[in-house]
Amino acid sequence: MHIADFYIPLDYNSPVILSCLFCSLFACFLNFLTRGKTNRLFFSNYRSSIFHPLFYVRLFTHSIGHKNFQHLIHNFLFLLLIGPMMEEKYGSIPILLMFLITSFGIALWNLIFHDYCVLGASGNVYMLIVLSSFTNITQGKIPLTLIFIFIFYIVSEMKSNLVEGNQKVYHTGHLLGALFGILFGLYFYYGLSIPFIQ
Repeated sequence: MHIADFYIPLDYNSPVILSCLFCSLFACFLNFLTRGKTNRLFFSNYRSSIFHPLFYVRLFTHSIGHKNFQHLIHNFLFLLLIGPMMEEKYGSIPILLMFLITSFGIALWNLIFHDYCVLGASGNVYMLIVLSSFTNITQGKIPLTLIFIFIFYIVSEMKSNLVEGNQKVYHTGHLLGALFGILFGLYFYYGLSIPFIQ
């Protein structure tokens, strides 16, 4: 018996989710080495000069930045659990576009209505959580799981944000991610497709 007999090839089964993971790990490692400088420069969203070229880059890259490895692990436990199923169902390019749109929407909202330093993949996590519940909608019936997802996640975020005023976590970004999940879910449920993507 040879070592080759035990070899099992690895499958890069979810290109978008895994690529996001590796990019986030790299960003987190850089942030650790530079003591927060790379997060501030590349991987956070906040108000700055619109003439700075990185201002536009950060509209998207804030979603791969994380405060620390614990923050990253918390987000990717959900992304790795839900993401591959959603990527298999909708395709890699549509999932990537949904991530980019969600990240841009959260960043734009933060710039217009708040002045926080926002980073992390949690907006995309909430988008996928809500989107995943739409996969069970059949024959015009609303699945009970969708109702519970709304109660457990959306209401808890609203409570933390509006009632308790907890600003350590950007709860508005979570709510916006959930809203994008609803919009994408309805978009695909009614048989629409993202332009130029077949």
